[in-house]
Amino acid sequence: MSSDAAATPRSEFTTRGVLLGIAITVIFTMAQVYLGLKVGLTFATSIPAAVISMALLRMFRTGTIQENNIVQTIASAAGTLSSVIFVLPGLLMIGWWSKVPFLATFGACLVGGILGVMYTIPLRRALVTNSDLPYPEGVAAAEVLKVGTGSRAGAAEGQAGLVAVVLGTVASALFAALAAAKIFAAEVAGYFKAGAGATGLGASSSLALMGAGHLMGITVGVAMFAGLAIAWGVLVPVMTSLHPMPDVSVAKHALTVWKTEVRFMGAGVIGAAAIWTLGKLAVPIWSGLVSAFEANKARKVDGAVIPRTEQDIPINVVGLVSLLLLAPAGWFLAHFLTGGPITSLAAPLVAIGIGYVLVAGLLAAAVCGYMAGLIGSSNSPVSGIAILTVLGASLMVGVVGRGVIGPDIAKALVAYALYVTTMVLAVAVVANDNLQDLKTGQLVDATPWKQQVALVIGVVAGAIVIPFVLELLNQSNGFSGAANLNTVAGATPLDAPQATLISTLAKGVIAHDLNWTLLGYGALIGLGLVLVDIVLRRSSKGRFSLPPLGVGLAIYLPSAVTAPVVVGALAGWIYDKVVAKDRMAEPAKRLGVLVASGFIVGESLFNVALAVLIVATQKASPLEVPFAPPEHVGMIFALIAAVVVVVGLYGWARKSANKIQA
Repeated sequence: MSSDAAATPRSEFTTRGVLLGIAITVIFTMAQVYLGLKVGLTFATSIPAAVISMALLRMFRTGTIQENNIVQTIASAAGTLSSVIFVLPGLLMIGWWSKVPFLATFGACLVGGILGVMYTIPLRRALVTNSDLPYPEGVAAAEVLKVGTGSRAGAAEGQAGLVAVVLGTVASALFAALAAAKIFAAEVAGYFKAGAGATGLGASSSLALMGAGHLMGITVGVAMFAGLAIAWGVLVPVMTSLHPMPDVSVAKHALTVWKTEVRFMGAGVIGAAAIWTLGKLAVPIWSGLVSAFEANKARKVDGAVIPRTEQDIPINVVGLVSLLLLAPAGWFLAHFLTGGPITSLAAPLVAIGIGYVLVAGLLAAAVCGYMAGLIGSSNSPVSGIAILTVLGASLMVGVVGRGVIGPDIAKALVAYALYVTTMVLAVAVVANDNLQDLKTGQLVDATPWKQQVALVIGVVAGAIVIPFVLELLNQSNGFSGAANLNTVAGATPLDAPQATLISTLAKGVIAHDLNWTLLGYGALIGLGLVLVDIVLRRSSKGRFSLPPLGVGLAIYLPSAVTAPVVVGALAGWIYDKVVAKDRMAEPAKRLGVLVASGFIVGESLFNVALAVLIVATQKASPLEVPFAPPEHVGMIFALIAAVVVVVGLYGWARKSANKIQA
């Protein structure tokens, strides 16, 4: 870039852009928290945020692609920081909390999130500027921004994109409303005997889950299908045949065995796959760190003027902020222990907690940053990072507390391990997103330090919203297995599958009663899947793969969650194939992504609003109508409506794309 171009004034970091980014962050954070608690998955918010930003900022003549980029950077915090709900509900499940305290939750999110930004800044040059990593989501977001602000066709696509998000949102919200009214069945399921055992399959009536499948893509969809086949086609029939059929329904028998045995095997698969992934990335991550610090040293020695597009937050500021954040981290950790049964151990536990956040957080940030560049933020195995983090935290906390005796000691140690894990996970997930955003910025000629400040703003906004939404859902629905389930009578608790796993692992490690046998079987399955993935990648020269983490998640998560995700991935793949030969194929694909994003936003926001209504009315099903059909009829209604909505909106997206003039 020339110096003249570099000096051209531009709208980039503006008040309106920051306010718009915060507003989108609040909306998407609410949606993400609900989706994560229901299904254990979240989605990338950069692209829908970019589309909304372009449509609204187009009203201002001074709006630029860089300003839109700042908006999506702030909003992307919603898709990342919300992942702390993979751990926090565990504190309710073990009975440590009965309500979600604002200060403790806000503190863990804020400290961990800002550290996640700081830790990845030294990696930008090595892993973004001077790297061949593909950054699939960062590149896609940049393409959306370029198209949306670059021409009249881009303007038309930006307007169509906003309509796509709105249509998907409205359709999904109406679908969820009919399910809440009991006109649609909440789940389509069937279970049956399989020899001496039992099995079956369930699928939630959820457009949000289908939208999530579209965004995850066919590779993850196939991996999850393989996980469903292993879990419900092999493991559940085998394990149920080893237990005499109790005096319960076939469905209850199959689901009980899956929950108490097969699910732990899935956790073993996830753990083995995560360790393999981390080991595989050790060398490139170390090389990236060394390269980043060498580049920074060379700039200081040469005294050269750094181009605007290479200006990070100065490394000395990064180091100072990171060190200063250890003080509030220690305060929040100490505050968490105050008044509890292990207050006497506060000094060593806080010291261990600070050290763990510092070291494990740095490693997690480097790993997640690299993986985001390699496979994208949405596909990055954050679940595996969380499992390894809680195992490490539980082992260290257990060693400190092993000499203390008391009825509530174990619970307090588990709670502290979960809180420390929350901070580290916040570091990891924000780092997972930060480099993806910086890649987008590189491609649209943005200023790195402004993006880094924008992400900190997004972290603060998300950290404020998350405690309120989490407590609202705790009051309305609660979480499965929670010790203090003081919710509205008859309300269906949220599964919070990731938090269930994380809290179970922490309890098992500290109480020394973790079922290592089942985890070991799962780890062996995971190693087998790693070998299959290696063979597939090599034999197809990288065209095909079977991500072991995707398979493990499908074994671990309920089939009601994973089945519609698989269907959504297949539907999205078919749609992309159908439009591939169209004149406007790429805009059609992008509009399809935005329709799918709308599906997620609509259902999730509706259910957050429903939670408010449940708390206000103290009725578990405040929208249920007296003329609701029988459940089997509701299943048929739901299936027909889902097909009509998905096919209809995909058809609309294709037609709208073909109307855009190149």
